[in-house]
Amino acid sequence: MTHNLDKLHEALEGHSQLLIIPHNDPDPDAIAGSVGLRYLVSEKFGVEAKIGYRGIIGRAENKALVRYLNNPLHKLDQKEIRQNIPIALIDTQPGAGNNPLPKNIPATIVIDHHVWRDASSKAFFADIRPEIGASATILTEYIQTAELEIPSNLATALFYGIKTDTMGLGRGATPEDATAYFYLQPRIDADALVQIERAQVSPTYFQSLTAALQAARLYEGDLVISYIGDMKYPDLGAEIADLLLRLQGVIWVICMGVYKDDLILSVRSRSMQIGAGKLVHQIIGDLGTAGGHGRMAGGHIRLHKQDPYQLSVQLSKVALQQIKGNASLVGNPLI
Repeated sequence: MTHNLDKLHEALEGHSQLLIIPHNDPDPDAIAGSVGLRYLVSEKFGVEAKIGYRGIIGRAENKALVRYLNNPLHKLDQKEIRQNIPIALIDTQPGAGNNPLPKNIPATIVIDHHVWRDASSKAFFADIRPEIGASATILTEYIQTAELEIPSNLATALFYGIKTDTMGLGRGATPEDATAYFYLQPRIDADALVQIERAQVSPTYFQSLTAALQAARLYEGDLVISYIGDMKYPDLGAEIADLLLRLQGVIWVICMGVYKDDLILSVRSRSMQIGAGKLVHQIIGDLGTAGGHGRMAGGHIRLHKQDPYQLSVQLSKVALQQIKGNASLVGNPLI
């Protein structure tokens, strides 16, 4: 880690500014990792960093986290992405399809815990560890190596980032995640964390939840597929997929919904064989972008003239073929 910290410093030598870009529609891990890097480069290297994102921060808990951190993220203007300012990608990589970095502008720094992408090799510094459960874990290690005292609000954000991406160390967590988690735990603002995790939601959330449950179908007792329809924010499907995975006996959950011009898929898995990341690539193929881990994955398909419901039926058939060996869409309603 000391060597990596030196290399990170070298990447920023001669620069006074840094633009940090998390993946589109950033989640707690991407938010925390971005704020963690901003703190690190400011305190250790004297580099001023700004965090710009694309998409929307829609989930109530994510909004509460950003408010607690005093709104450190701003909506990114494409004009901000320039050759003469170093760019750091957090919780995403060049060519992943879920960030606004143009192909002709290389990232200076890439820190991520998803599967390695060849485009990351063009970065001056890339720390890609797909075996790690959260990018917040990697940033916690850097801050510790730099011997910086972590402020309570940052510790809370990093802790929450690890907690959400690993489901409290119960999903894809490694010893490194556990070490960071328990290092941060005594440093967090426990009251603030409770308020973030229990952030109030609008009536629209419950309306969408009702629609998702009514649309959900159970196949052979262990696979749930639900087409939500129009979504008020892009990570609603992921939120509902997490909830449906709690259904007794369920191993697979696939939620699909439409946000603006995209059909968004969220896949959750308890399977140790196929893996959610592999499955979502098989479902989407070359229709869009996809990525994820063994237990959690997602993808986007840009809608042109396709009917989103019919497309969801087509994708459901592919999923059933991959998981069950058949494409029969005969399932049982949950409610």
